[in-house]
Amino acid sequence: MTDALPRPLLPFMQFSALLRANDFSVAPEQTQSFVAAVGLLGPRSMEDIHRAALATIGPAPERREEFDAIFRLVFLGQTVAASTTSDMDDEEELEAFDDRDGGQEPPETDEMEESGGAPTGAERLFARQFGGLSENEALRRFRRQAPNALPRRKSRRLAPSKGRGRLDMRRALREAVRRDGELVRLPVLQRRDRRRRILLLIDVSGSMKNQTDLYLRFAHTLAQATDRLEVFTLGTRLTRITRALRRRSPDQALALASTLVADWDGGTRLGDALQAFLSVPRFAGAARGALCIVMSDGLERGDHTAMTDAMERLDRHAWAVLWLSPLAGEDGYAVETAALKSVLPHIDRLGDGSSVASVCGEVLGFERRLRA
Repeated sequence: MTDALPRPLLPFMQFSALLRANDFSVAPEQTQSFVAAVGLLGPRSMEDIHRAALATIGPAPERREEFDAIFRLVFLGQTVAASTTSDMDDEEELEAFDDRDGGQEPPETDEMEESGGAPTGAERLFARQFGGLSENEALRRFRRQAPNALPRRKSRRLAPSKGRGRLDMRRALREAVRRDGELVRLPVLQRRDRRRRILLLIDVSGSMKNQTDLYLRFAHTLAQATDRLEVFTLGTRLTRITRALRRRSPDQALALASTLVADWDGGTRLGDALQAFLSVPRFAGAARGALCIVMSDGLERGDHTAMTDAMERLDRHAWAVLWLSPLAGEDGYAVETAALKSVLPHIDRLGDGSSVASVCGEVLGFERRLRA
């Protein structure tokens, strides 16, 4: 039924439906009043819409927090709670963050201890300072080669072609009229090539501390090379940083990303973060038909069932899955962790993510290796 509604009304209908699904009493007349109130207010900010929702729906005071969370989910896409399948406490519920909240101050850390290299489920929140390293030759070469080397797919749109293809009847008739019925060559159409969407999932947990700068700089270079890219960080939280990486200056882009991500060098909850990603339709849609690149060592803590299930679902959505691990660059490397072994059937390639050059080579040559 919602398909027939004007697009601006969809969030309001979804909001009411989600409230009812969570045992709020919302009459159809209240939804109409909510929409009418927003129309009368001519809201200049999301806060005006929130106040209209409170005034017309009137949630019980004891459920105000839950009401606000549903509002943020529908209208801001900001926070989505994912069920925690590991042995974490209920209070350590994983959340997904959209980069539309950019610019806010990062949370302060309560502890001054250095994060270790071992995976942990504990959450530590603080900002990260990126060094002013200049872009190295590998990234410059990657930016030059990426437009032609990144995976492409056939679009449904047709374009004139000099080769074989479908007869372009319109052009053929036009040429026939112009040349008194004589056609020298039959014009044909072919499906256009279009760059395939890329989904980049970067593990920023403590065990990946030494690679985080490298991966973020690669992500910024990739964002400058293609406009069909989505980038998320995974740790104890899921954060979308695509918009931050669109900044042309790498220093500005990484500084903005630093304020968006709160769980730098924190704990490892890959399974829960991936489940949170897939639970948001707008996020999961970015994986559909895309090349999904996971940059992580795969050192999941505790039960890896959630991670295995998430990778199986991600594999069904994506065109292909490339997993880049810094450990894969070691001589004689073999997968030993149960978590990474369990997701291997859902990965098209486990590649070397130990250096900038190896990451660039893996991404540029992935389509060629896949077809070989």
